[in-house]
Amino acid sequence: MTWKIKALGGDLAAQEINIERDLLVGRHQAADIVLAQADISRKHAAFLLKEQALWVQDLGSSNGTFVNDTRLATEEVELHAGDVVQFASATKFTVVAVAASVDAPVTPLRQPAEAVAVSELNIQPEPTVAPVVEEVKTAAQQLSDQGMTQLGERDSNVQLNRDGMPQNVSVPKPAPIPEGVDISAVTPEPKPIPVEQPITRAEEEKLEQKNASLGLMSLIVLIILALVVWFIFK
Repeated sequence: MTWKIKALGGDLAAQEINIERDLLVGRHQAADIVLAQADISRKHAAFLLKEQALWVQDLGSSNGTFVNDTRLATEEVELHAGDVVQFASATKFTVVAVAASVDAPVTPLRQPAEAVAVSELNIQPEPTVAPVVEEVKTAAQQLSDQGMTQLGERDSNVQLNRDGMPQNVSVPKPAPIPEGVDISAVTPEPKPIPVEQPITRAEEEKLEQKNASLGLMSLIVLIILALVVWFIFK
């Protein structure tokens, strides 16, 4: 037996909620069924499942929980199909009982009326596939595959020591260093190029004030000089 509750009005009208475990009802966002009305307590009530039966319990709410218009105390009350549950003045819910689905019986496969002999089925045996054996190459064969000649194909004049290393093989000398080249000289590191920092708005204001002061002082000096010249040549 499974249970559902169906809203009878309000914002949750015609919505169905499956009750497959214990559910908390309240205004708090952590509740399983959140009712945002002001008269709903943060932890208002709870739906409980006990041995396929549905129960409701009020959790000491301020405005009460009602079953069929009867206010509950704090004890648990068993619900039945068709009961109407109301939390404070919020939306009412009706209880719906849904019978558990029963799996359809499996029909066994019928046996054939007459057994067919295996020889009459004309089944051809699958061809036997020989396993692929990966060839393991020796170290000399691997060197030959990489372009290196084997010891027997090398110059007969090259003598080998007991460890198999060639003897009396001349090592080419490095190319001579050209005259006038100082190998001890160190290339100087390039000097960093200074980057001009952009002028801030405050510095621009100071520069403008300074230029205005200089201009004013220059104007005053010019006026004084003009007065002096005027008195001299008057």
